[in-house]
Amino acid sequence: MMKSTIAAISTPFGRGGIAVIRISGSDAFAVAERMFYPRSGKRLSDYSPNTAIYGDIVADIGKIDDAVAVIFRAPRSFTGEDTVEISCHGGILLSERVLKTAFLCGAAPAGPGEFSQRAFLNGKLGLSEAEAVIGLINAESEEKLRLYASHASGALTRRTEELRASLLRLLSSVYVSLDYPDEDLREVSDDEFRAALDEIYGKLSESAETYREGKAVCEGVKTVLLGKPNTGKSSLMNALLKKDRAIVTDMPGTTRDTIEETVTAGRILLRLCDTAGIRSENVGEAERLGINRTKRASEEAELVIAVFDLSSPPDENDKQIIKLLQRYAESGKKIIAALNKTDVGTKEAEEAFLRELPGEVTVCRICAMRGEGVEALKKAAEELFSNGYTDYTSVAVIANARQFSAVCAARDAVGRAREAFDNGVGSDVCGLDLEAALASLGEIDGRTAAEEITNEIFHSFCVGK
Repeated sequence: MMKSTIAAISTPFGRGGIAVIRISGSDAFAVAERMFYPRSGKRLSDYSPNTAIYGDIVADIGKIDDAVAVIFRAPRSFTGEDTVEISCHGGILLSERVLKTAFLCGAAPAGPGEFSQRAFLNGKLGLSEAEAVIGLINAESEEKLRLYASHASGALTRRTEELRASLLRLLSSVYVSLDYPDEDLREVSDDEFRAALDEIYGKLSESAETYREGKAVCEGVKTVLLGKPNTGKSSLMNALLKKDRAIVTDMPGTTRDTIEETVTAGRILLRLCDTAGIRSENVGEAERLGINRTKRASEEAELVIAVFDLSSPPDENDKQIIKLLQRYAESGKKIIAALNKTDVGTKEAEEAFLRELPGEVTVCRICAMRGEGVEALKKAAEELFSNGYTDYTSVAVIANARQFSAVCAARDAVGRAREAFDNGVGSDVCGLDLEAALASLGEIDGRTAAEEITNEIFHSFCVGK
């Protein structure tokens, strides 16, 4: 892959002010010089790097556009290779014609994420920074943008390097005593070795704990709206989204299938799923299938928002749902009880619901039709998954399951070393677990990540990035 010179359109498909065609590889200047002619009459490669050069794009049919080219010399480019970026006018056919000309002049089509993958292979960015690039492109909220911006600037890389340095110091102390057993060359005493294991284990545990917030910000919290028919689940869905997404009627069983949308709740994203109402009487086949899907969705959810109707006390259907909530609460699932229809609700009904609900449940009072209490409900959801004040410039928050898995594996390996040392096993044997921890940390930035994992990450990028 690294031997070819590649080209692609790096701006979105469609009409626009400009389109950028990126060419990267050892023959990038040669390819560009066959199609781009500076108005000055000089050769493109005679210019200093990082200079905007005005000229003409010439194809087999003659001049097709005037454009601006910028050259970047290796290794001072995004990919670490010689690179030329040509900005032409942003027509669909025009930009495709310029790209085709680059191919005719010797470039090969770039694959998805191939520019970023070359940057990774050339040591210009780590794997976590590459993931941050696609995270920035796909950001759905300001908070996600801020978190991935911190990763793109190397916050997670720096944290990983600090932990690696601590592990390497311990390992070097272990192995120097193995290599020179008759010399007193060991840098750390047994007490210092044990204290260092505690410190590293603690820092890895802290990093792992940030994933709860990172996941909520970047991937979103799988959230289910649960309740019996006509409690106002679909009205709440519409109020959260601030648009009419779900059909609302007075007829029980209107929602038969799950409806999925995404909404921002402060710092986090909620992956909302409106579901069919749960009831046990007068259920047809279609509604029964919908109820089964509701139960499956609530089992898989990280957050359950149970909607109850305050216009009457809990009935058997409500109590059936409250039993589900009790089981969910015992398993550690986060739950919000949305006591709806406060405009027509009674104090007696509210008190009855509060007596029945598990103590671990967060209670919010709302009127979904009027939008009252909805912002408070969002705030309650945010507080369940975010501390609300994390500074991403100073705290390296784990953003995805791959990073979380690597940190947990490193923490567990250090934990095994700590336990073995406490049981009288020599530090030389503990070194095997420390090496495993080092390898796991290396997966975060791609030092030891398997090729298929890195390929999968870069193939999720668009062509041109």
